[in-house]
Amino acid sequence: MPPAASAPAAALLCGEVRTHLLPVHQALDIRTAAQFLGLRADERVLLSERPNLYARSPDTLTGVDCPLPTADGARTRAVGTVAARAALTEGRVLQSSAHVTLPAAGPDRRRPWGEYLVRPGVAEPVGKLAPDTVADGVLGGGRPGDLDLGAIADGLLTRLLRHPLIDHRPPLRSRPTRLRWAALPAAPDEEPSLEFTLAEDHLRTVRLRVPEGTPAAEVAGLCDDLALHDWLLTTIVRLFDGVRPDTPAVLAALRPAVDHLLHLWMPRARVTGDLAPLWDELETRPGFTRQWETLVRRIRDQLALHAIPSPHREAELTP
Repeated sequence: MPPAASAPAAALLCGEVRTHLLPVHQALDIRTAAQFLGLRADERVLLSERPNLYARSPDTLTGVDCPLPTADGARTRAVGTVAARAALTEGRVLQSSAHVTLPAAGPDRRRPWGEYLVRPGVAEPVGKLAPDTVADGVLGGGRPGDLDLGAIADGLLTRLLRHPLIDHRPPLRSRPTRLRWAALPAAPDEEPSLEFTLAEDHLRTVRLRVPEGTPAAEVAGLCDDLALHDWLLTTIVRLFDGVRPDTPAVLAALRPAVDHLLHLWMPRARVTGDLAPLWDELETRPGFTRQWETLVRRIRDQLALHAIPSPHREAELTP
């Protein structure tokens, strides 16, 4: 295969992330995580122990030749490859994601596959791209037969959940979430921005304006980080659902969160400097860290309350 060619300037970056509690009783240590995420024999798994244990697989590529999602129903075909990868945080939270770079224009005819393979993670439109219209289409989910980044992320997740290391004994109940994102380059006089939306109970959408020339992998890293922390918030909120705080059942619901989740909150830990300020918008509205700290206090208050025997219980225990 010829060496990778430089990617054309991006008119649109887009992707989708799946975040899932790894269904294992014991969190994977860093070496086991490397074994788990070894998707390619020719590339190593990226490992990091600071500020927390983190492992990320090498990218895998999926060839695509299909229409792009569009908000107005226009048919724009794209040909190329989508990059997908998986990450594991503290051996406990698994993420699979897929992303692609779309240039402003491509050739009027489809070229041989070899010419697309030299630009991994890039899908060229056949003709011109309408970036805003395609961004709206991506965030809206598209139509059957359109480019489906979520299906690629799902396929990678399914592959990993069949790994022999998985014992399907998670320490707590949770539900996966989906985050769908689209990033357009900011104009020279425009500030980068991030708009986060809770589209459905399990789906979030993110529309970004990023500095021109920002690599897709860096934007994907920001969105992976956002998806991780949104999943943590969502999971903790759901732990309180249907559990009366004045009953012993609250202990069984909340103690696993203390053991396995509370230490994972580290926003921006692996977000590049140019994109890190976009987190400030999430701290202002909807207030990610403020909500997290409120939930943590609530958990600790409940655990402290149930650790103190009530006078009625003391009377029962007195011989």
